[in-house]
Amino acid sequence: MSLELGAAAPAFELRGVDGSQHSLAGYDGAELLVLVQFCNHCPYVLAWEGRVDRLARDYAARGVVLVAFNSNDAERYPTDSYERMVEHAAAAGLSFDYLHDREQTLARALGSQRTPEVFVFDRARRLRYHGAVDDNRDEGEVGEHYLRAALDALLGGQEPPRTETAPVGCSVKWLP
Repeated sequence: MSLELGAAAPAFELRGVDGSQHSLAGYDGAELLVLVQFCNHCPYVLAWEGRVDRLARDYAARGVVLVAFNSNDAERYPTDSYERMVEHAAAAGLSFDYLHDREQTLARALGSQRTPEVFVFDRARRLRYHGAVDDNRDEGEVGEHYLRAALDALLGGQEPPRTETAPVGCSVKWLP
């Protein structure tokens, strides 16, 4: 079961691909905090990865911080190991923090089910949008930009036009 709208962001402390520990408190300065369930191998994440990176870059100056995290079982899916995350982030030139949720504590606290899956928290760190980045895996076929619309609305002091959409992607690869 996913975190309910209006619920508080769960605390976390996870190692990033930069080698540093990152915590919820470390993002206190963000106007909006976007957490994205991510991984290295899912074709859906790979299809949306460039769009997610552009979103992070486009909204950074407006106080939005986007943070991706990978919770997949790296024993069964070695492509999702921390070492491969470091390599992937460097090769892709990712502009956002990419964290390793090795024990799956953040994924479980959020109730993540898919990669990618988006959770947007407001200044008070209450969940205001949950779901997909947009409405189509194929960038050329996107009709609705759910995440952009939610960010624009929240930054403008409004309610997002959609507060929940169905995330589309691979399943989170849970530990046994």
